[in-house]
Amino acid sequence: MTKDVIALTQRMPDPWTVLAGLLSGGSDKLVGTEGEGAVVQLRDEDGRPLVSVEAPLLVQVAGEAERLLGATAPPVPFWWTEARATTGVEEAERLAGTFAARLVSLAGGSAWPPEAARSLAVVKSEGVSVVPAPAAAQPAVDVLTDKVVVVIQDRPVVAMTAWLSDAFRAAAGAELGLQIVSPAGSTLSPAVRDSLSGWPSRWIVQDEREGYYDGRTGAVLRWQDGMFATVEAADATPDDPRTPVAASYKEAADTGDRQLAISFRTVHPADDRLVLGGALESVWRELTGEPPAGWGTAEPANVPWSVRQLTDVAYDRAPEPTWFVVVGSPDRPGLATVRISRTKAGVEEDVRLAFGYGPDEEPPLDSLPRAAEALTTRHHLQSMLVQLRKARRDLAVPPRFEGPGVPLAFVLGAEEVRVMPGDRARRTPLSEPPVQLGPRTRPALYYPLPGNPSDLAGWRDFERLMRHLKGE
Repeated sequence: MTKDVIALTQRMPDPWTVLAGLLSGGSDKLVGTEGEGAVVQLRDEDGRPLVSVEAPLLVQVAGEAERLLGATAPPVPFWWTEARATTGVEEAERLAGTFAARLVSLAGGSAWPPEAARSLAVVKSEGVSVVPAPAAAQPAVDVLTDKVVVVIQDRPVVAMTAWLSDAFRAAAGAELGLQIVSPAGSTLSPAVRDSLSGWPSRWIVQDEREGYYDGRTGAVLRWQDGMFATVEAADATPDDPRTPVAASYKEAADTGDRQLAISFRTVHPADDRLVLGGALESVWRELTGEPPAGWGTAEPANVPWSVRQLTDVAYDRAPEPTWFVVVGSPDRPGLATVRISRTKAGVEEDVRLAFGYGPDEEPPLDSLPRAAEALTTRHHLQSMLVQLRKARRDLAVPPRFEGPGVPLAFVLGAEEVRVMPGDRARRTPLSEPPVQLGPRTRPALYYPLPGNPSDLAGWRDFERLMRHLKGE
């Protein structure tokens, strides 16, 4: 089990500052490195980590500390330094807190959580040792079995941090599921939700009444056979294997908040002059009037928006796929995840984007056709789905029931329309005909759908459309 402490400082912690923090456990503590020097560790006498400290990250995007920690950070740019303590050892959490406190005292700023970093005194820890070896040699992994990797995250928002990203890679490399455990008050970043796909990966929420439940489905869970798994209802039968749903999960209220969710894929011809990220920027500008605020390869998003820099990172990592998170300004909540991969068809961008709106704000639905046309005419759109859902304005995913989105529109790219036989793409079973986008000689098609958040009938129309387009 582990505990995170984060220092948000005005100045970069220089080597002397970091050393002063690392010696918070006394000069007898062993210091080592992992991840090619990216992680510094305080270790016990047997070389097992007590505290793991990641290299300081320069954050140049406003609002990220507030979004992920609920904390007030120094003005951008500021430095974000994470220390992860092994909380199976009482002194380890105090070591991490003292480390953060010393960083803040020397480099200015604040620490999260505030109560963890109040003492500068040396922590008396002679003879302290860690019994288990670090799971999978990953500082973020708390439990490792032959079925799953378990990570415990006691944070306001479980985000796709560099720590957690490492755990995802470790789990995928070992062909294991990833299970994230958090307290009842935590929420999930959309970036993590979108990556938790496929059983037995889960978000597990601690609950006073039920013990544990799945934060996305509400299913009551128990630790059994080396992982968290569903339990059967008392009246379940082999023919009706029902699973009880946690009462906490069902305690949801309609606040009037809504989210506009857009998922699309573009396929570009492979070219040395190709610039990536332009499709996302076009949609963002059309729907908000401004470009994204920042991006990164983990959360917090730390780099100001730049399609050129994003493209350079993707090229450097090719032919391996690249994953990015993109965020908006604090006054217009927006978050996207982008996966760039090289395939036989070319260079693909898979984008999942959402904007949040309060009860007194209207989503820019009239701008959707223009956004779709920009994608089809300039960015090689393959397909696009737009949904409206009742969900939080801040985009955080709560461990409560949120109704599914309803489809507002589907867009078929120009090349997909061209190769479809006959008039199948234009003549559909829907009551409303598609809207032509782009040049008449090579159009894309925009299919409006009845998007009423209180009525899921739109999914029936969407399914009919998909069956028709596939020729079923």
